[in-house]
Amino acid sequence: MYKINYLKRIGIEDENISLNSASLTLLQRKHLINVPFENLDIHRKRKITLDTKKFYEKIVNKKRGGFCYELNGLFYDLLNELGFESKIIAARVYNGKDFGAEYDHLAILTKVDGKNYLVDVGFGDFTAAPLEFILDVEQKDSNGTFLIRRFDHEYFEIVKKDDGKWESEYIFKDSARDLAEFSEMCNFHQTSPESHFTRGRVCSVMLENGRKTLTDKKFVKTDGDEKNETQITSEEQFNEILLHEFLINAETQTR
Repeated sequence: MYKINYLKRIGIEDENISLNSASLTLLQRKHLINVPFENLDIHRKRKITLDTKKFYEKIVNKKRGGFCYELNGLFYDLLNELGFESKIIAARVYNGKDFGAEYDHLAILTKVDGKNYLVDVGFGDFTAAPLEFILDVEQKDSNGTFLIRRFDHEYFEIVKKDDGKWESEYIFKDSARDLAEFSEMCNFHQTSPESHFTRGRVCSVMLENGRKTLTDKKFVKTDGDEKNETQITSEEQFNEILLHEFLINAETQTR
């Protein structure tokens, strides 16, 4: 039932998934559209531990979202359950000035159709589809134009084109990691005032042709060329939007 319920959670009824790049793309896109990136538990002081059974209970059974360790940690399990050859990798996120510490972000590398792909359903507004792990080649999807390049002798870098300029997203090594290795940074992001996750709430999900994002200050929804922005002026308003747009009850934080 693990595989069946998880696939239903992301809007896929057919459990017979072919092991090819088209299926991998479908799985990532469906996940991004149906499972929000959110840090609500952190602000309700609910400790997040690196336990895939707890991830499953929260994301699949309670129909919640999560942040990278939860989302990509569980998605990695699903890919393996389906038969995809995958491994967890560690990344360091660019904050506008420098890169975070090792294990700052968790992502996935998957080999299918004889090629390696970077898979990521836990980075918020990022790629809509897996990126082929090929260097210096522009790759476009509905969320933009991306490129993977060498950063130095240890790291690879993912950059996104913004107004004609390449902006860094994160750097990563292609070495396989174990989920437990991320425990220190998972705790840091939940407790440290230096973590951007502790500075404010966020709940964001990709749409077929856009995105909707709720923060403590505003709710922004883009659909194609149309963009609507609503200022958040009360906790009641925040909770109403959370329930209406993301189907998450603020009292129980279940969906």
